[in-house]
Amino acid sequence: MDEQMQVMKTGTSTLGICFKNGVVVGADHRATMGHFVANKNVQKLFSIADNIALTTAGLVGHAQVLSRVLSAEIALYQLRREDLMKVEAAATLTANILGGRPYWVQLLIAGVDEEGGHVYSIDSAGGSIPDSYCATGSGSPYMYGVLEDQYKDDMTKGQALKVAAKALLASAQRDSASGNGMDLCVITLKDGFQMLSDAETESVVNSI
Repeated sequence: MDEQMQVMKTGTSTLGICFKNGVVVGADHRATMGHFVANKNVQKLFSIADNIALTTAGLVGHAQVLSRVLSAEIALYQLRREDLMKVEAAATLTANILGGRPYWVQLLIAGVDEEGGHVYSIDSAGGSIPDSYCATGSGSPYMYGVLEDQYKDDMTKGQALKVAAKALLASAQRDSASGNGMDLCVITLKDGFQMLSDAETESVVNSI
């Protein structure tokens, strides 16, 4: 079983997109072991704070451990400070953890604070890169084709959701390690982290 967990990877397509009042974050559901689809409903999108999401690509075990550690560290910070952690600080914390020991993952930290929406790509060596939108995983080349063409500054929430869904659909059609549906969430300062229901996600996909 341990050997199986070591080789089960979330091949993966994940993304984060800033819009006018927040961020949209998305991920597919498929996990693979080589060419075998090991699981069709893996969680790759996590809420690690009311204002911050984490997406994961890489080894499932490492991704799950990191999501728990980050959630605990951010909760402790917010208890002590009685304030939300800034997204940049969460990205720096994540990068520092990855820089301390090898984790076979690529992560996105996306969220909202008083300075606006932010998306950070975190590599397995602890590098942290901010951008207005970002995609990770084996499906990222296909998603970037959509994002480069359709992303605009100050998009509405609805526009950002459609672009995210279209990008994830593109990766599912061309990347064998991605697919089996998607999770989408919206984060704003007003409403915090809100995961779309299956029906809401289907409605977004059908509107494209």
